[in-house]
Amino acid sequence: MEIGVPKETKDLEFRVGLSPSSVRVLTENGHRLYVETGAGAGAGFTDEDYLKVGAEIVKTPSAAWNREMVVKVKEPLPPEYQFLLPEQLLFTYLHLAADKTLTEHLIKQGVTAIAYETVELPDSKLPLLTPMSIIAGRLSVQFGARFLERQQGGRGVLLGGVPGVRPAQVCIIGGGVVGTEAARIAVGMGAQVQIVDVNLERLSYLETLFGSRVELLYSNSAQIEAIVPDADLLIGAVLILGRRAPVLVSRSLVQQMRPGSVIIDVAVDQGGCVETLRSTSHTNPTYIEEGVVHYGVPNMPGAVPWTATQALNNATLPYVLKLADRGVKALDKNSALAKGLNVKNHQLVHPALREVFPDLANG
Repeated sequence: MEIGVPKETKDLEFRVGLSPSSVRVLTENGHRLYVETGAGAGAGFTDEDYLKVGAEIVKTPSAAWNREMVVKVKEPLPPEYQFLLPEQLLFTYLHLAADKTLTEHLIKQGVTAIAYETVELPDSKLPLLTPMSIIAGRLSVQFGARFLERQQGGRGVLLGGVPGVRPAQVCIIGGGVVGTEAARIAVGMGAQVQIVDVNLERLSYLETLFGSRVELLYSNSAQIEAIVPDADLLIGAVLILGRRAPVLVSRSLVQQMRPGSVIIDVAVDQGGCVETLRSTSHTNPTYIEEGVVHYGVPNMPGAVPWTATQALNNATLPYVLKLADRGVKALDKNSALAKGLNVKNHQLVHPALREVFPDLANG
């Protein structure tokens, strides 16, 4: 199969869909790889690295896109819509529930679009979302600590405090992978940490990890209203597969937070769970609203592309290889990939997305 690897175009997105080691595996299995020049540079991979493992370096985006399958990291942006082809396999993060325009273009062009974030194992685990969720969760605290600095617009609070001065209060909404990893780093830095979640079984599991070092609370409106105003750092870590994140923190609640507090919503690529939070970029990552610093970069792991590209490829390569070997027929043999299918034959097929966009589901 001919596989294209275009250079990412999202703001300061330095990850790349396939690393040289992944390309080597694919070429050794008889596939032809077309990598756009400079695609791997931001992650530390040169064109020469790709040439050495059998890829062809192409000079233009269209030369990478005009292939049977395209492997990316982030969703196509509007300037890339022109490259979408009928029956083309597109394998990347899509997050379509928050992007009706892209959904409409994928349907119109007849692309076979498989989203990393909806590939789902029989035990409901999300193998291609997990590695980036781990990184985003850890980065959320790293970035939060930075933006709490006074020079960055924050309150001037040291996350871990010092003897005689209390540490920062970190409130995490959602106890999944992102929330767990955020708590891990926040606890390690010495912060006071709370996690709220609606899943009692998950809260019990988190107790085995953190013991009394993290306050574990059942999530409901009253609980969220009680803890958010005291948070120095509020982290949104809510995921509902294939759907927009619910808004759990209202504007009126944000108004009750102390000036210079920080909100980082990792759920922003699914619409976000904080009413005042909007999408930002690595170039301009924050803004202040209601006196609170808001961070809404939807591609957080792009800040650490050397680590993130390899972590992503470790997870995606087995699936890329199945698609390369069998094409769309791979979906018949692999239930996880089949659940990842969002769009096919001009139809919106993922059940959750059909509920989000009933007008598109019904043609």
